[in-house]
Amino acid sequence: MTDQAAIAPDQADGASWLLCRAGAGFCALPLAHVVEIMRVLPVEAVAAASPCLRGLSIIRGQPVPVVDLGILLGEPACAAARLVAVRVGGRPVALAVASVLGVRTLDPTTPSALPPLLRDAASDAISAIGTLDAELLFLLQAGRLVPQSLFDQLDAEAAP
Repeated sequence: MTDQAAIAPDQADGASWLLCRAGAGFCALPLAHVVEIMRVLPVEAVAAASPCLRGLSIIRGQPVPVVDLGILLGEPACAAARLVAVRVGGRPVALAVASVLGVRTLDPTTPSALPPLLRDAASDAISAIGTLDAELLFLLQAGRLVPQSLFDQLDAEAAP
């Protein structure tokens, strides 16, 4: 990987990002939101769940939703080899990713906000698009990775 990658102007503080792959391009998650990286654990399906929700997994003794990052980004389901546990709105979520590539401080000198034609089409989870090693790099907003409606659905199913 090269040391050059574009990030959004509002994230141009030289923060560290976790790079992973979950489809055609690379994804970058703010390292401050990453709790841990682990092997794929057993996942129990949830009835009538959103397509991006693989189900629930027991992580550190509590049920945690497992979200397929590939589907969340509008691609086919990724062949998950790792789970990346993150905090989304104070709640734990595990992201199923194909691979974890490491931690990188992205270059803030080449800002690349979403182009106007992609702003409406892109997932709310994507804050910017850049390149890394001639491949797409999606910078993700951890706070928007899981829609509130998915948390509401999980809460309703967990209620007695």
